[in-house]
Amino acid sequence: MNDNNATVRKRRRINSDADDGSTQKKKKNEDEEVNDTLTSFLDKEDQPEFERKNAMLDYYSNNHDYCSDVEESEQIKRKRSRATATEDGADSKDAKSNGGGGGGGVQRRLWVKDRSGAWWDECNKPQFPEQEFKKAFRMGKATFEAICEELNSVIVKEDTTLRNAIPVKQRVAVCIWRLATGDPLRLVSKRFGLGISTCHKLVLEVCTAIKNVLMPKYLNWPDEVSLRKIKNEFESISSIPNVVGSIYTSHVPIIAPKISLAAYFNKRHTERNQKTSYSITVQGVVDPRGVFTDVCIGWPGSMNDDQVLEKSALFNRANGGLMKGVWIVGGSGYPLMDWVLVPYTQQNLTWTQHAFNEKTGEVQKVAKDAFARLKGRWSCLQKRTEVKLQDLPIVLGACCVLHNICESRNEEIDPELMFDIVDDDMVPEVALRSVNSMKARDAIAHDLLHHGLAGTKFL
Repeated sequence: MNDNNATVRKRRRINSDADDGSTQKKKKNEDEEVNDTLTSFLDKEDQPEFERKNAMLDYYSNNHDYCSDVEESEQIKRKRSRATATEDGADSKDAKSNGGGGGGGVQRRLWVKDRSGAWWDECNKPQFPEQEFKKAFRMGKATFEAICEELNSVIVKEDTTLRNAIPVKQRVAVCIWRLATGDPLRLVSKRFGLGISTCHKLVLEVCTAIKNVLMPKYLNWPDEVSLRKIKNEFESISSIPNVVGSIYTSHVPIIAPKISLAAYFNKRHTERNQKTSYSITVQGVVDPRGVFTDVCIGWPGSMNDDQVLEKSALFNRANGGLMKGVWIVGGSGYPLMDWVLVPYTQQNLTWTQHAFNEKTGEVQKVAKDAFARLKGRWSCLQKRTEVKLQDLPIVLGACCVLHNICESRNEEIDPELMFDIVDDDMVPEVALRSVNSMKARDAIAHDLLHHGLAGTKFL
């Protein structure tokens, strides 16, 4: 079959070449004829005027016919070449469909750079040590498998004729390893045997899937049953009743943005580190276990804690009556409100006020330790990353969700990975937002001291 196709194409080319030769010969004869006519016309200058006009008309007529013939022959030649190309393509498809994979049809091949993925192949083996896996990915194999299973339907890809799809496990591993180490993409590329642009794309795809699929399940405001449990646990920690969360705002360093430079300038970090710093904020509310129940991500680093709070969805829900009768404990950077409980900040505190600040500090420590584990697990939050500013909230949200998964599955963090949180509290512009909240705070402080529930660290 393949030999017959080749013979047919060869005959077509021979016939085409013969036609082209005859056409060129015909054009040459016509050129000579036109030139002879013009020469004879120019030589006979003494002939009558009307004969000269007739000769001129004959010359132009012959020239017009010659040009028409040339154009027609060119059109025929182009049509033949297109028809030949179409038939050759059809013959190639026929040869391929008939099993002619060897010498018949032309097969397309995609050039792919040969990269070594030996490290990931070793990690993916069942006999790979659990501790080594946890050191690399900040979680055990069971937790990793559970995440892959939940994301499988969203991030799985099908194989194509040109290449095989990257497996789901490897896709998730690229993202988690990048978040855990914070290494640049070129090192991620070498580690997993993939291209740099492929790794960048995988990180964003998996983080987006985590945000869309896992965040509604693992990061949400607790229901009534859970709130009662949270109140009891916080009361056992601080003796303060009706506490449903501990709030804290931390900063994540970023590369100097191209727009709104002043908005992202972090004056406090710049003064402390003696180096120009830019950042975005991550506000989080945690339960007694350090699991995030609410996050607000992405506001510029120049904003104070109270400004970030006012921009959050939590603030809007509280204004709608969601936080009625309960407290969220914050630091001195937050204002005292009907639902936000903060320590006393004035000078010359009384014993009662000292005791109250000690207890609120214990609640605040829960949130601060949660952020220390968050940044310790996911080192990408400790330094400026290559992620674009508009994509950074997705990545940070994915880190918070993965943190919750690890905390809920009791994944312990290596003490050496714990990050020292340093965020300066700035006194809000309006520290007191409610007179009733001030009276309620005084009542709580009085009960703590006079019922023997306050400690003596302030003495």
